[in-house]
Amino acid sequence: MTTVFVSGASGKMGRKVVHMLQATDDLRVVGGLDRAASDAEDFPIFGDTADINVTADVWVDFTIPTAARKNAEYSLAHGFDTIIGTSGMSNDDFAALGKIAADNGRKVMIVPNFGISAVLMMQFAAKAAKYMPDAEVVEIHHSDKIDAPSGTARATAQAISKARQAKPVAPKQTDAPARGEWIDDVPVHALRLPGYVAQEEVIFGAEGESLSISQISYDRSSFMAGIRLAIRNVADLPDALTVGLDSLL
Repeated sequence: MTTVFVSGASGKMGRKVVHMLQATDDLRVVGGLDRAASDAEDFPIFGDTADINVTADVWVDFTIPTAARKNAEYSLAHGFDTIIGTSGMSNDDFAALGKIAADNGRKVMIVPNFGISAVLMMQFAAKAAKYMPDAEVVEIHHSDKIDAPSGTARATAQAISKARQAKPVAPKQTDAPARGEWIDDVPVHALRLPGYVAQEEVIFGAEGESLSISQISYDRSSFMAGIRLAIRNVADLPDALTVGLDSLL
């Protein structure tokens, strides 16, 4: 039995994660952290890290970037392997948390997207970029999402750039706002609209042809399989810091 602590337990994703854990035989939620602490659940929810008096094998965080880093600094120093599903953290955050994890003999896993289809889409996009270097990314998320572009879109652009074996034909236009944000020479366009959960499309163009790879998450339940996978395997990861689910697929 793997015990789990959920940070952001009262949020939209946090509640989904809690319900998934309660319905999974080999995983058990033993505590939560949320500013809106309540006694509604059958486990304690704390309002501040200073109040936490339970331990768990794995800490799962679905909050906001600034809170996620602070929470992870606490969890890694207090014996929790840590999984962060909060989007919008920086490479400096990754490096700092990786060092804390290593110093404390723990593992930290930072995942831009827990959707299996989203991870596969990024892998397919990287493969296509070897042959079609011209690509743009369009992502759509719900209107409450704070960061733009999303962590998934950034990771996709970085994967495309890394996999390219030739330079794009289309000129780079960083002074044209309509071209989006350029991430490693890949234009990324972010839309925020009600009615959506998460959607991303990568559009490739080459002489006389095009290729589109798209992924849609219709409900937050689509992330649960990836979260279960991460929780069950985080302790066995070879490195102190792991970014993305790729190493587990």
